[in-house]
Parts: sequence; C-alpha cells; structure tokens
Amino acid sequence: MLPSHLNGHSPLARRRPRLSTASPPAAGVSPAAGAGTASAAAPLEEHDRIYFQSYSHIGIHEAMIKDRIRTDAYHAAIMHHQKFIEGKVVMDVGCGTGILSVFCARAGAKRVRYEILIAKHLAILDLLDHVYAVDASEIAIQTGCSITLFFFLQAREIVKANNLSDQIVVIHGRVEDVDIEEKVDVIISEWMGYMLLYESMLPSVLFARDKWLKPGGLILPSHATLFLAPITNPERYEGSVDFWNDVYGINMSALVPLAKKFTSEEPSIETIGGENVISWPSVIKHINCYTFATEEFKSITAKFKVSSMMLAPVHGFGLWFEVEFNGPAESSHNFPSNLNPLDIIQKKRRRGSDDAVLLSTAPEDEPTHWQQTILYFPDPAEVKQDQVIEGSIRITQSEENPRFLNINLECS
Repeated sequence: MLPSHLNGHSPLARRRPRLSTASPPAAGVSPAAGAGTASAAAPLEEHDRIYFQSYSHIGIHEAMIKDRIRTDAYHAAIMHHQKFIEGKVVMDVGCGTGILSVFCARAGAKRVRYEILIAKHLAILDLLDHVYAVDASEIAIQTGCSITLFFFLQAREIVKANNLSDQIVVIHGRVEDVDIEEKVDVIISEWMGYMLLYESMLPSVLFARDKWLKPGGLILPSHATLFLAPITNPERYEGSVDFWNDVYGINMSALVPLAKKFTSEEPSIETIGGENVISWPSVIKHINCYTFATEEFKSITAKFKVSSMMLAPVHGFGLWFEVEFNGPAESSHNFPSNLNPLDIIQKKRRRGSDDAVLLSTAPEDEPTHWQQTILYFPDPAEVKQDQVIEGSIRITQSEENPRFLNINLECS
C-alpha cells in the first residue's frame, strides 16, 4: 500500500535571495506622461510586499531570461500571432525587465533594422499602437545596486535604449490598482509559478482580462495544463535519507527519521527525467485563460487513477505543466466537451508544430527553470508492473499567505 495521505504546505519560490525592505522611490521619480496612473490603492499586504520585492533582485530575472525554452517559446508565440498583434494595443502583466513588451513591439514596429540576422522574422512590421507594461516590483524603478536608489524607471531605460519609447508605456503598480483609459487587444504574461499555480499570479491576469481585454482579444499563453504522476528516484532518496546510516563509517541512523521528515514535509523543486516517471501522467487541471474564473483558482481538486509501467519503489509524485499559445478562435478546437484533457493535448501534438506553440516543463522535455515539483513520501512503497495507483489531490491557497499553496494528496 502507498501512504494514505501526504500534506504539503510550502513557501515554494523561484530561487532567489531574501532582500531587505525596499524604501519608497526618491523624490522626483514619476511615471511617463500618458502612461496611465496608479489608483489610490490600499496598502500592500505583507505577503504581497515580500512577493513584489523579491522580483526587485536582478538574479531572478537573469534566471528566467536565460531559460531559453521559456524565452524562445514566448518569442515564437508572439511571432506566430504577429498578424493579430500588428497595429494592436498590448498589455504585458508583470513585465519585469520588459523583454516580452519589446518582443511585442518588434512584432509590430518598423524600427528593427539592426536585427539583420533575423530581419525576415521581425522587420515585416508596421505600427503597433502601444504596449502597456505593468509591473509592481522595484525592477521597474531600480537603477543602482541598492533598491533604495531610484532615479529613473529601469524598464523605461531598456525601452529607450531600444528606441521604443513611442510604443511602450511602463506603468509601476499592481494591475488591480492602475488606471488605463483604453481597452487592449492582447494580454501577455509569464504568470506560471512552480507546479503552475504557485505565486498565485494568474488571478491578476484574469483581472486584466475582465477589465481591459476587448471581445475576441488574444491572451498569451491561452491554455495551461497541470499533470501529476508517480515517480521513482532511488538516488535522491539514498542521498537524503539512507546517507545517514553510514557517514564516513559513523552510524548516524538516529537522524534518519528527521531526514525523512524534512524530505517529505515540503515539496521539492528539482529536475527529474522521463525514466523517473513510472506511469502515464494524470491531468489535474486544464485551464482555459479565456474562460477560467478566479474563484476556481482558490481550490482545485482532482482524482487520479494510473497504472504502473514497471516494478519499482514509488518515492512520491511529480507535478509539471504545459502551456499553449492559442488564439481565441482556437480555444476549443471543436473537440468534444467530454474528452479528457490529456487526450486533447495528445491530439494537438499530433497535428504538428505549426498549429500552436507549446511550452512544456515535462520530465521528458528539455529542463526549464521551473524544473518539476516533487512530493516525496517518508518511505518508498513498492509497486508491481500494471499495479493501479489511485487517489486524489487537493490544492488550495494558504489562508496565511494566498501566494503559498496547501497540498493534500491521498493515494493507495
């Protein structure tokens, strides 16, 4: 039998250092004219303040931008939808350094002459109206090494350096608090956290959708699917638990119970391979960003039933996700409403790469900075080939910090 339940309550976070409290901007620093304004907003909750402040550190932006799978997928998606984006108004929610805003502007602006090597992809272009780049982290206004020194909007400097000041408007503030006088044609955002849902940024994208997106507008990414499967990882277990049985010839087995506790009490962010996955994955949640409601995000429950493909010790369960970049007309693909989301994903993949851009964090695909999220058991459980593993998983927002997740997994 597998463990009857596993609880996880974890402050999962993209790997980043803790930062001291940020000071307010220096006097004289103000948004660009015509950029839109921040409404008189209620003071930030402590969890929001820490969250936005964490993105003030350049290291996290470096890690994300250097993730070629992630960044190339977004660029490919923008170019895939270039005809829709040309001449349109775009909102980039959580713009950070502004890289996606620049990609969008270059997909609709004629001033890309220096991109000689890829001009055939980027210089087709004619006027993109505006990109509204909305961000609440201090990266938008940080220029020095200290986050207490603010002279110019950092993202605006990037925009200016790329000769896009007439097209990209940077707004510093939460998307829930800013005022923009016009509707937008496109919303783009890199909102996905570990195991897709961590950081709870999706509700901000949905807020922007409901408030500003025109009917028939484009959302990138458009769809997201969260997967779960049992995994075996003896090397990881031996290195973290069995290690204490013999440490340089010293018996430290008294620490094994503690090692098991620490291994299993919080989800682990690490990279596994396809060889670690012992069954086909089960779909935990399929999200259509054109129709998904914020209320659905608060609690997600799913049952799963999979069959082991081998004789192996099960050390826990792995979670990963895929996102797609489809247009609104592609959101249903005319698939039957009762078709399993996993079947939908497989049908889309069989259609070929020209139909849609797919960003995957699956173990069998090239690693990303998201890696996979592993829920380890205190003790492994042996399963036979073709043995059925079934149970349920419930993912809810933490009451103490809505950006954290509570995970309850039950299986047998």
